[in-house]
Amino acid sequence: MDAPPPVPVTVRLATRADVPAILDIYNHAVIHTTASYDLEPVSLDSRLAWFDHKVDGGWPVLVTVGGGGVTGWATFGPFREKPGYRYTVEHSVYVRDDCRGQGLGRALVDALIAEARARGLHSMIGGLDADNTGSLAFHTRLGFEPVAHFRQVGHKFGRWLDLIFVQLLLEPGSTAGSGTRLDVAP
Repeated sequence: MDAPPPVPVTVRLATRADVPAILDIYNHAVIHTTASYDLEPVSLDSRLAWFDHKVDGGWPVLVTVGGGGVTGWATFGPFREKPGYRYTVEHSVYVRDDCRGQGLGRALVDALIAEARARGLHSMIGGLDADNTGSLAFHTRLGFEPVAHFRQVGHKFGRWLDLIFVQLLLEPGSTAGSGTRLDVAP
């Protein structure tokens, strides 16, 4: 049996008006998953401040949109603040719970990778909960490799959590992130 055709995905820069939807997607993950090690939902004011800080710093915040509004979001920013790390970024990607498995995460991360390459960045890092096998498989399909496993560094839902760092070297010849670059200012 043939797989259904891929759902068309629109990826665009987020606006401040998208922040409530971004917040809903994030807070759902906070409450129900270990994708974030936040223990309590974050407020709209704090997420607006986060968004303004990203935009003011020239970092991309991307969203996917569909018939039901914002369906996912992704961003990257400094891996560490010291100048020696300036060519490495850490990314985040979240997809609305009812929209997973439709290629939205891939579209978002492909756009981030293309943007990172266009900026001359060298390395992209992601921090994943070790029990999140879906996210690990997703990142592996995109070319990320596990590079570190930190044992029992987080605590949520009454248990200790392991954190895995995955890394993608943004080599020019790689096929990951070969999609169209968004017009995002550095």
